[in-house]
Order: sequence, then C-alpha cells, then structure tokens
Amino acid sequence: MTYPADPASLAARTFPTSAGGTPMMAQFLELRAEAPRDALLFYRMGDFYELFFDDAVRASEALDIALTKRGEHQGEKVPMCGVPVHNARVYLSRLIKAGFKVAVGEQVEDPVEARKRGAKSVVKRAITRVITPGTLTEDDWLEARAANRIAAIVQIPTGEAALAWADVSDGEFACMTVNVENLDAELAALNPSEVLCKDDVAKQAAELAPHAVITTRAGAKFDAGAGERRLKQRFAVQSLDGFGVFSHAELSVLGAMLDYLELSQAGAPARLRPPSSQLSGAVMVIDPAARTSLEIERTLHGARKGSLIDAIDRTLTAPGARLLAARLARPSMALAEIHDRLDAAQFFVEHRALREAACVQLKAAGDPVRCLSRLLLDRGGPRDLAQLARALREGERLISVFAQSPLVRPPVAMQAALSALSLVDKPELAALVQDIEQALAEAPPISSRDGGFVAPGWLAALDETRSLADESRRIVAGLQAAYAEQSGVSGLKVKHNNVLGYFIEVGARNANALMADDTFTHRQTMASTVRFSTVKLRELEAKIAQAGERALAMELEIFEGFRTRVGAQDGIIRQAALALAVLDVATATAGWAEETGAARPLMDDSLVFDVQSGRHPVVERALERSGESRFTPNACTLDASGEVAARLTLVTGPNMAGKSTFLRQNALMAILAQAGFYVPAKSARIGLVDRLFSRVGAADDLSRGRSTFMAEMIETAAILNQAGPRALVILDEIGRGTATFDGLSIAWAAVEHLHGINQCRSLFSTHYHELTRLVDELDAAGNVSLKAREWENDLIFLHEVQPGPADRSYGVEVAKRAGLPKVAVARAQDILDRLENDGAPAAALADLPLFSASGVESAPGPSLVDERLKAIDPDRLTPREALDALYALKALSQEDG
Repeated sequence: MTYPADPASLAARTFPTSAGGTPMMAQFLELRAEAPRDALLFYRMGDFYELFFDDAVRASEALDIALTKRGEHQGEKVPMCGVPVHNARVYLSRLIKAGFKVAVGEQVEDPVEARKRGAKSVVKRAITRVITPGTLTEDDWLEARAANRIAAIVQIPTGEAALAWADVSDGEFACMTVNVENLDAELAALNPSEVLCKDDVAKQAAELAPHAVITTRAGAKFDAGAGERRLKQRFAVQSLDGFGVFSHAELSVLGAMLDYLELSQAGAPARLRPPSSQLSGAVMVIDPAARTSLEIERTLHGARKGSLIDAIDRTLTAPGARLLAARLARPSMALAEIHDRLDAAQFFVEHRALREAACVQLKAAGDPVRCLSRLLLDRGGPRDLAQLARALREGERLISVFAQSPLVRPPVAMQAALSALSLVDKPELAALVQDIEQALAEAPPISSRDGGFVAPGWLAALDETRSLADESRRIVAGLQAAYAEQSGVSGLKVKHNNVLGYFIEVGARNANALMADDTFTHRQTMASTVRFSTVKLRELEAKIAQAGERALAMELEIFEGFRTRVGAQDGIIRQAALALAVLDVATATAGWAEETGAARPLMDDSLVFDVQSGRHPVVERALERSGESRFTPNACTLDASGEVAARLTLVTGPNMAGKSTFLRQNALMAILAQAGFYVPAKSARIGLVDRLFSRVGAADDLSRGRSTFMAEMIETAAILNQAGPRALVILDEIGRGTATFDGLSIAWAAVEHLHGINQCRSLFSTHYHELTRLVDELDAAGNVSLKAREWENDLIFLHEVQPGPADRSYGVEVAKRAGLPKVAVARAQDILDRLENDGAPAAALADLPLFSASGVESAPGPSLVDERLKAIDPDRLTPREALDALYALKALSQEDG
C-alpha cells in the first residue's frame, strides 16, 4: 500500500546536524540540508539509493519496504531503508503518485578518483534533480494522453491576482490575470498536478486545488521585479514586450514559477516556450461543480472511461489527445478561432479520402514535443532523437498527401499548420533530420550511456575503434586455441565477467596441468572449475577496455552534437509538433462527426441557444454499446433577450424520464461548439456562452462539514451572484433537500432571480409543479416536460421533451419499479390520494390511520403451478411425458391468471 504524503508534517521536519558523524553521514546531512525540507532524499551508495532518518521512515511506509537501523549518530540508532538503482524508477513513480517529492543525491565522481585523495575519502555527491509531481518528463511516469501541469497563484497587495502554469514535458508556459472568484474555475480547467503559492495561503490553495500537491514558497520568491529580471535572463532579451504585456501580478507568478523549476533541475534553466499572457475572458469559464457534474474529463468516480472526452476522442497521437483535452477544458470565446477549428473539421468531413491518407502519417508521428523536452533537459537519449526525426519526416509526408490533390485548397488555419511542417524552407532542420536518420542505428537504446547507437559508416574513426574490439575477439579465440594446445586441456575456455575481466576456465580435474605452467596465474577456485589469467589476457583486457571507452566517448560526443543542434531549432520543432497535433484533432473531429452524425454548429455573438434533435454523446454511446434502444433526440431553444424564445425554461416530468440528461446534454452542446467541435444534433445555433454553471445531482461535502443541502445552496448562491446575460445555467431540482415549503420557496426565488436579475439562458428542472404557474407571470419563461405513459398498470418513459408542464411526477410508480414492497407502494398511493384530494398536507394527514398489521398483505402462498412443479421429477420423465407436463403447466398458469 502506498501512503499519501502529508505536506504539513513534511515541511515541519527537522534533521540532526552533521556534528560527530562519519564522513559519509556528514555528507548525507549536508545534502539533506540543501534539499527541500518537504522532499525525501535518495542518497546514491553504489548500486542502491539509501534513505536515512525521517526520510527512511516515511519511504518504508509508503513503499512497504523494510525499515532497519544501522549504526549510530549522536547517540541514536539511524533508521534507514533503500531501493536498488536498477529498479529505482518503479519506486520513484509510486512515491510521486502518493504526492511525495524526491531529491536525488547522485555520485558525481568516479570512486577511483576519490581513492586518490585517501583510502577513507567519500565519493563526491550532489543533488542532480528534485522530482515533483508537476515537473515530470519521463514517459513511464506520465499519462501519454493528458497534460502534466504545474501552476502558481498569487495575489499582490493591490488585490490583483494572477495564475501561471507550465508543462515541463512539452514546454507550455502561460499566465493570466484572474478575478479571485474565478480562480477555482481556472485551476479546475488546468487540472495541475502541483500548485505553488506563498507559504501563508497554503490552506486556501488546497481548497482551490484539492487534487494537487501544494508547494509553498517564501513570499520573496513572488517579487514582481525579481520575476521580470529572471524572465529577461532566462529568455535572453532586453525587454519582454516581444512576448506581450504582463501585469505586476503576472510577472510575480511567472518569476516564482521559473525559480522553482530551476530548483527542481538543480540550477539548470527550465526549457520552456516564451511566456504568453492570456486575456481575461478569452475562454468559457466553467465552475468546478459544473465540470464535475458534466463529467467532461473524468466521471464522478474519477475514471476517463464514460466521460465526454472518452466518448468523442478519436485522435491518433498523444499530443493530439492533449490538445483535444485542452480545448474541451477551456472552450474558446473567440469566434474567429472557433470558426478556424470548425473549418478544419469540415474540410476533413468533406474530403474523407484525404483524411484517411493523413491519418496513416499521423499514426507514425509519435510524441515529438515530449521527446524534444527530454533532450533539452538532458534527460533524453538516442531513441528520443530517432522519434523526433521520424515525426518531422512524417510531417513532410503529410504535405505530400495534400500535394496529391492540387485542386483541393485547405482552409487558412490548416495551411499554416502544413507550412510549419514543411522542411523545404527550413534547410537547417532538414539537414538535422537527414543526419539523424543516417547517423543512428535502426533500434537505438533509450540511454546514450548504453552506446552502440551510431550506425556504421557515420564516423570513420568510430568504425576503426570498433574494429579493434572485433579484432580483439578474434585474438581471444586464437589465444584460447593456443592455451588449449599448450596445456593439453582441450576443454579450456577463455571467458569474461565484470569482476575478473578475461580469464581461463578449466575443470577442476585439469587444473594441475595449468598450475604447473608459469604462464598461467591462478585467480579463483569454484566448486567444479578453476580460473586462471595470463599476462597477454591482462594486456588484451586493457586494450579492449580502452577501445570501448574511446568508442563510447565518440558516440556521446556525436549525441551531444545532435542535442545542441536540436536546441538551436527548438522553436521551429515546437511549431511543427503543434501542427501535427492540430491536424490530428481536425481529422479526429471529422471522424467522430461522420461516425455519429454530428452537425457543424452556427456560432455567433447573439444570446440564442437553439439545438434541434440534440443528443447526449456519452449516453448515446453507452446505449449503442449495450445494444439497448436508440437515444431519443430532443430540441432546446433559449434566448436571453426573450425575443426568439424563453430565456428560462422549467423542465418537469417523472424521475428517470430523462430531465437530468436533457439538462446535461445542452450544457455539453455549448462546450463542444465553443471548443471547435461538431455537436450531436440535427442543427445548432449557439450564441457565445461566457460562463457555464451546473447544479445537477446531489452530494455532500463532509470534508468541509457541509450537508448535501448546504453544498447545494452554496453552489446556487455562486450562480445567482455571478451569472450574467451570456451565461448558461442548468439547475436540477433546487430546494429538494429541506422541508417542502422551504424548498419550494427557495426554488421559486431562484427562478425569479435568474429570470429577472441574471437574465441568462437557463434550464431549471423541478418536481415543484407550483413553479410552472410562474410562466404566466414572467415575460420570458416557458415550460417543457418529459413524456411518460401508463400502460397496463406500468409506467413507460418516452424520453421525449414536449411543450407545457407535466401533469404529475409519478413518484409512486417509480418507487414501484424500484422494487419497494407492494404493501409500501399501496400505502404510499393511499397517502398520496388523501393529500391530493384534501389539498393541505397537515389537514389531510391529521386523521390518517397508522400503518397497521391489518393493512399488510400476507405473503402469497404457493400457486397450483408451483405445487405441480414441485411434484415433477424431470430425471424420470420420458420426452413425451415432459411435453405433456409442459402443456399441463401452461393450462394451470392460465387458470391462476
């Protein structure tokens, strides 16, 4: 079991001083003092990473590994545990997922060099990296189809607040000035793994981002002046004007972000794109409650399967999937941008053959931007180089796919993407791709230290050095034959291991023949074999080792040369990688639209929301997979101005009839349309929505001491206080968690407030049928209901939306379908009839008899069919008798009926 990290207790830890410690312990404690206090320290000792003191206690609990105590420091036993270096990534992954940070103290000196300073000298070590949830780049630690962001928040003394975010794995770096009341919505959209904040606002940050690791920093790290200087130094510019205009709060939070990222890289600069400042109001704001209830990226249970993104994602590459998720998380408010995205999707809808040909190239493109980031951070290897070159080459092939259809002209945005992929006008990048393709072996290793990744023929000196190793192998074969002849032992073998190097091995019964010859020096006696060495073998060992070291040094030099060239083309490569993702999303959107019969929405700046034959994409997909009935499409028309349609529509109908699905599907229409996707409908006209609010479903918030009703009221209050004319609001059964009259009063007031004060497009579902009379008093309100029919004492849901209110809620019928005992259902119907006939609840219930035993139906006894079945022994029946018995049972069942 992996125990979650406790940030507060981690930050409050203390460690002993190095006084009186051994040289090794003194070095460990010096590194421990350098590392962040809330990080565990992995201290490299040979083939293990060791942890000591409180680090060991926490790691052993989190990883379920043995905790021991060895030696003493300042009179106390030292707790310790360790993990093998070769398997460390597995343990690191578990710690990071549990919310821990880990500082890595690596050996930065060869033990041979350390021994030159004295027999008891300690190998030099240094912190080479601080691994945190928000700074990961390794593929096996990241979710390929999801971003891994780190965010930073600040509010400066003027009251101005800002948010910055970065993704170290792909270079994203941006910020925005934000209203404090919108901060939770913006963080929910970014979904960061880690959030930086001043140390005095950690509690508030944890409430704003409950799923992120909170990292506190000293207030001085958020100084705007220092942030500006750091940005200029990092991006080597005299002025930031070329990147945009940044507020003081934005400079503060960007600087704090860069400072922390450099700390995590042990002083190395963060390799990010130049920062961009996003304008407030550039994207639709979706409050956290709406994001959760609509299940955009995750279901209520935290799974991707069953979410909106799972239903529509047809991307072929990881970068494409991340871009699609980013667009869904933060739908655009810019009509030009939305139209560009829709134009690209429409192009591929209309040119299916071209789309299918483009998809072939996209499938082979991989994840070039994460390969690039690893290479720039010196965490990449030859395989990343090869994948990067392959992706850029696939981009060239994509262009050739379009060139085969010269009469087809892609939309402007797609032309820009294709231009970014072209190598014709980028000679340096083209040469780099060609050189990588020629220089690397067919299947290069992950790490450059493994060697063997440079192809023969790339460097003559390397080929010559490698030939020495090949020659040495031939010499070994010759020596083996000569020594076998000299000793008279035909079974003599020359072998090699990492401890002895090259050695001669013979069976124990042949050892005396070599012991008597001064040519052979005894090295080791095993159970059944004896090992020897010779001067020539030792000389050969040295020669081969030197050749291998020279070859590896040459390969590392070649790799570093390529890494430098990649760094020089950083910006151009990022643009090409983004272009591949853009094309992937466009083809995926077109494919999904064709598959589901989705339509291109008409987007404008009106206040109209008009969807005809709309469908819920997730529910529809679930029905198709289960083979159940088809989804019933429904229309929804709203207009905040009240000119084209009602601005507020009350939705009534039985439970399970589809009210919540109807509400949710229309909210999803707005998200999909403004993200630049087709919508599952026959047609749609949607005026821009600046904020989306949703209160659907009931849930308490026990961690904050809030009941279900209290949580509902807080979210309703936020909606009534913040929704403006461009907002879209969906509310489901407000007021149900309290007394009937209290709930009805609250729901009534909320409807009037939404209609008269907020004046926004709203869908309001309710079982308070008294509310439907408000339509006669409000000038821009309407009623719709979900159809249901009673058929042969059963209730059938038609899932069709019709004009006008529902005549009743059918609650008792739904309870019956849920399996309530018949006597309870009958009792409920009796009480309902009394209430409906007498009007006032109190008066109706005053003389109602209590639930009595006389009213309880006794359990039915066995029927004639049951008794006859009990008497039959099927093993003794002939086929003819079995058929006769079946006819008899059928006749009895008809008599019972």
